[in-house]
Amino acid sequence: MHFILIRTARAILTMVFVVTAVFFASRYSGNPIDIMFPEGLSPEEYAFWERYFGLDKGFFAQYVAYFRGLLEGNFGLSLTEFRPVTEIYAERLPNTIILFGGAFLLAITVGLPLGIYAAVKRDKPVSTAIMAVAFFGYAIPNYILAIFMILIFSFTLHLMPSSGNMTWVHFIMPIITLALAMMAWNIRFTRSAMLEVLNEDFVRTARAKGLREALVVNKHALRNAMIPIVSNLGLQVAGFVGWVVLVEAVFALEGIGSLIVRGALLRDFAVLQFGVIVWAAVVIVANLLVDIIYAILDPRVRIAN
Repeated sequence: MHFILIRTARAILTMVFVVTAVFFASRYSGNPIDIMFPEGLSPEEYAFWERYFGLDKGFFAQYVAYFRGLLEGNFGLSLTEFRPVTEIYAERLPNTIILFGGAFLLAITVGLPLGIYAAVKRDKPVSTAIMAVAFFGYAIPNYILAIFMILIFSFTLHLMPSSGNMTWVHFIMPIITLALAMMAWNIRFTRSAMLEVLNEDFVRTARAKGLREALVVNKHALRNAMIPIVSNLGLQVAGFVGWVVLVEAVFALEGIGSLIVRGALLRDFAVLQFGVIVWAAVVIVANLLVDIIYAILDPRVRIAN
């Protein structure tokens, strides 16, 4: 419990730092009214919009008001859509969750077993084929793969819709596209971690005792190889926005990745800040869960911290 409390306190402090950093960084990027009205406004109109959006005060006063709003559950109003940002993100978040969640589960359920098999059967042709697929998924950019899938399965074979998010069928190609790159990472990390553990003395001792190979691999080797594997999975979750932005763009999925990018380009402070807060929350929670899993897998982590 002491270990978890320390990690949770660090997570809260990190979130406060992220909120503060993104607030002042966005303010120093310029005034969004210049983007909203590129033709220019009269001084009276300019002053009116600054007062309307609360931009007429100093940065510190704006920060205090914004932080007070966060504590009250008020995340601000979009400067371009004139709607609460929570309402805007609520419309798009399900698409990103379906896309990334489906790809993440597919990458785990396929990538981890293939990585384990490639390590155990490292001298077999099947292992070579698995690593070739992993190298392909690791090397090719996901947006290039997305374009090829659209050309083949949509325009040539007419089997899949090329864009949109109306039905579950629209998510099949985006999920596979995203999962292939993540799967490649999982195969490579799992194989490397397993190869390192399979050469340890305790594994040779377990085999010398006559234990079944499945028990040696799954109970003794895999448990000790899980820390780098969990680290890799945590990094994938933490970088979910970076994974989904291009895939959402190619398949025209209205997700939060494109929303964050648009908020940055248009200086829509509330949209950008809330997007970064969501992203930071996912990163921080993922790292907290990874730390807790570390402590479960290896008690020495709790002692060292």
